[in-house]
Amino acid sequence: NNVDPEQYHRFLRQQSQTDRFSFSPPHPDLNVAEMSPPNASHHFCHYTPKCFLAVHRGGQCSTSARSSPSQYGEEGWPDGTTKTTIRAENEVEATRVANNYKFGFRKWKGNVTEKPIADRSDIVKELYCDLSIVKPQTSSVVTFGNIVYVFLFGWWISLIYLFVCSVMFLTLCGIPYGKLCWKMTCYFIWPFGKSVEKASEVVRKCGTRLPNCEVITEEGDTEDSGEPIRHKDSNPLLASSPIPIEIPVPQLQAKKPSSHWFRLSTYLWMVLGFPVLVALHTLVCMVSWLLVFTIPVAKMNARTLSTILLMAPEEVQIRKLEKIHGCESKAVLCCYYAFNVYYYKYTVQGINIFALNLLPLVFITLLTGYTDRENHYLSAEAKFAAAISSIIPLSYYIGMGIASISAQSNFAVGVVVNATFGSITEMTFYITALLQGHRAATKCYEEIVKAALTGTLLGCILFIPGICMIIGGIKHREQQFNSRSAGVSSALLFISIGGVFAPTLFSKAFGNLMCESCTNIPGNSSVPFICKDCHYDMSEAHPYLVLSHIEPLVYTISVLLPAAYLIGLIFTLKTHSHIYDIHISDGGQAQGYHVVHWSRWRALAVLIVATLLMAACADLTTENIEPMLTHSYISQYFIGVTVLAMVPELPEIVNGIQFAVQNNISLSLEVGSCIAVQVCMIQIPLLILFNAFYDVGFVLVFSDIHLWASIFSVILVNYIFMDGKCDYFQGTALVVVYLILLALYFFAPSPRSC
Repeated sequence: NNVDPEQYHRFLRQQSQTDRFSFSPPHPDLNVAEMSPPNASHHFCHYTPKCFLAVHRGGQCSTSARSSPSQYGEEGWPDGTTKTTIRAENEVEATRVANNYKFGFRKWKGNVTEKPIADRSDIVKELYCDLSIVKPQTSSVVTFGNIVYVFLFGWWISLIYLFVCSVMFLTLCGIPYGKLCWKMTCYFIWPFGKSVEKASEVVRKCGTRLPNCEVITEEGDTEDSGEPIRHKDSNPLLASSPIPIEIPVPQLQAKKPSSHWFRLSTYLWMVLGFPVLVALHTLVCMVSWLLVFTIPVAKMNARTLSTILLMAPEEVQIRKLEKIHGCESKAVLCCYYAFNVYYYKYTVQGINIFALNLLPLVFITLLTGYTDRENHYLSAEAKFAAAISSIIPLSYYIGMGIASISAQSNFAVGVVVNATFGSITEMTFYITALLQGHRAATKCYEEIVKAALTGTLLGCILFIPGICMIIGGIKHREQQFNSRSAGVSSALLFISIGGVFAPTLFSKAFGNLMCESCTNIPGNSSVPFICKDCHYDMSEAHPYLVLSHIEPLVYTISVLLPAAYLIGLIFTLKTHSHIYDIHISDGGQAQGYHVVHWSRWRALAVLIVATLLMAACADLTTENIEPMLTHSYISQYFIGVTVLAMVPELPEIVNGIQFAVQNNISLSLEVGSCIAVQVCMIQIPLLILFNAFYDVGFVLVFSDIHLWASIFSVILVNYIFMDGKCDYFQGTALVVVYLILLALYFFAPSPRSC
């Protein structure tokens, strides 16, 4: 048979694309494909549109499109490893995803670019709807969320409208607006399944079916059954009958300027009724917006305030919608549901709704904290709670700024930004606390800083991996992670713990055993002394040992730990980059137009402003923590290990949980390991460097409870990570051990200096 060459090549291209994307599930971020041969080629962190690339959880990567000899040898391909394919929508998102797999880079789950609304899912489109579309109603509007709306908002909104209605009727001239208020009274008690329309512009646009449509197939070869066969690149043609059909289109009249603004009733309305309703709808908008899941109520009230209440009263028409199919029209306002659980995904300029709602708390905290120094309006405990809570959104903005700059910059800039701003949240608090203790001439703040450092270690080693394993294990039963990358992080953790607690072990070996009080029975030498509160100390009896031994040891460690961190970066990102090798693909999706949320300069400005605000909030935190340290019945160890350590890490915990839910437990584990390594190898050496230039009395000697809790945690987590698999039981074990250690800190006596 004669075959058209162009048609033959087109068929081969389609077949190649079909084979290439045949293993791609519809998951947006993470897909599992079948195994590739060991001789597949290796690439590092590049974006290849229209190709299917993979990262191996065992440590090796391959492409299924092409093959070439591996540069790592035959032993570089472990038996039984699985590979994961990561898809990205554009080059910026590809860089962000690749940075998540790089050691030392901050892990960020959210996107840094925005897809067009038309390319998003129906669930996301519903979140950004402006409540002006009358859609086909196929389900009942009597839902639990709508019933809750009646008790939370509906009854008292309608009651206030009824009051305004009575006032407008009493004025006689305002009767038209009294009728409008009566309509809105009936509407707001149950607004669902109703539409508010403008009487002069009620034009319904219904879909029109094509009459007498039939499928015309091309003539070609037939099988034995006699049915025609169409080529793969041939589409069925829709052909309508040649009978001309006229579809009447309503003539839209030219809009005339409204004359209701020149009426006396309008002036009465603007003086008597409208201000009350402005306060009403503003209050409802604020409350429903802060509740997040009731944002449709905020949109409904905002549309009422900005549009409906400014229309001519006779133009407002409210009608109840029927269950219709296939018909869609525009309206001034139409709401079906007051509650939507998916609004946790809602973003404004790329900022998550929770972080956006917490931003006013930052400014309120700064205003009250620096204007009410004498605690006339708010207690110190309340200001402390507000200041520590304000750190949460600021940590989010710092994380998003780091991710935005890193995704739009080269590798060197990404390393510098992550190294400088990655630990800025914790460092601002530690430094302000040490300065506060230096001004107050007390060692209590130093103990709080050490407790916070230990609490961050324990939380990142035990709690973050544990809670991610539990949530991910419940959904996915058993999850696998890259054991080689976990081994690198575990080795660095061992080095970190050994270096940080080396001065503590040195003090125990060569320090003096000091006791607060020792008693004995007079005249009876056979009874031993009874001593209380004994501890090793090197500063009281032999101060020269501190200067000649402890300080040089601390400075040596402060140099060795960053050097070990730098070697880890070189090992994982350069010489042995195949451990974290990641390939990005668009998964065969069309590349649409994407807008970057924050440009590099905007992200840098956000980073600087957020850092300054973070320093101010940290200053207020340490300034108002004193009553909790002196009059609290809770151990100061517990306050430092829990509140001061874990609250700034809440955005990272949320990122880790989201990775685990999407079956990407490797990144969930890396979230905690990365923070723990940075605490020991970057933050503590920086504190030592700060103390060298500005002596605040910070000595790197920890209490026994910090020493043994940290060592035990590192040993336990390395045992859990040995096999490269995890489930919810292992996560439960980690969380239970973490809670046991918290109980230990809760019942522990306060530090001697407090």
